[in-house]
Amino acid sequence: MNREHRPLQPPILQKGLSQPHYLYREYEPGKSLEPYVACYWTSEFVPGEQTQLHRIVPDGCIDIIVDLRAANMAKAAFISELMTSFEVIHLMEPQSLFGIRFFSSTVRQFLRYPVSAFRGSHPLLEDLWGSESGLLVEEMREAQDVKGRIAIVERKLCNCLEQQVSLSESLLQTSMAYLYDTHGSLSVAELSEKLCYSERHLRRMFHYELGVSPKELAQIIRFQSMLQALYRTPKEQLTQLAHRYGYFDQPHLIKEFKRYYGIPPSHVFMAGKPKEVRS
Repeated sequence: MNREHRPLQPPILQKGLSQPHYLYREYEPGKSLEPYVACYWTSEFVPGEQTQLHRIVPDGCIDIIVDLRAANMAKAAFISELMTSFEVIHLMEPQSLFGIRFFSSTVRQFLRYPVSAFRGSHPLLEDLWGSESGLLVEEMREAQDVKGRIAIVERKLCNCLEQQVSLSESLLQTSMAYLYDTHGSLSVAELSEKLCYSERHLRRMFHYELGVSPKELAQIIRFQSMLQALYRTPKEQLTQLAHRYGYFDQPHLIKEFKRYYGIPPSHVFMAGKPKEVRS
């Protein structure tokens, strides 16, 4: 997967959210895992006089999340679902999380089930990996720093790949490559024509593998592409972005932004003004 398709989340976009009591960081995977892992991430929260709102937006990915403070190591790691709308979490308790953010088109090689199996639930990693999950969490907790945890995780992920039978590029991966390369601008009909499969077949495949339609995923990819453009050039006119990414007009772009982010773009791209901290 091209690194330009690495998705963005609010703590990266909104620099003002970084506070001494709330730290979110992202780390790139090793070269061999780039086609599978968008990034590793950490989230630390220490409660004090202020509480914290943590916003998550759809990014076309699915995560393994490890709670490094969990009392029960067997229940410390769980799987996120493929999000199609934003979520805002009100942080109040101490938090120390480590996440592995996978591209949804390739995560099945590690989790052994289609992404659609996790819709509406957050299954424990132990349910998929058995005792290996607890051993992984134990190793990660004993590591001295983030670099050490990433090394442990990458060894495990590489072992997963080695155990897989050699697979040819799947229809899902080819479909996703087209959607990423066109920034989500392809219609289902255009995608169907490129792949020489019927629209009905593509819809059934996407629903089986991911639990969402190709149209929904294309809209999320388009949203993330537009986010990256705004992040690189925050002063660019919204009318220009709307035209470039296939939105009807500026109001349409703003409507889609609010649908996936929960607030208008003007509230995100205002330097030095954190928007998620509440007393």
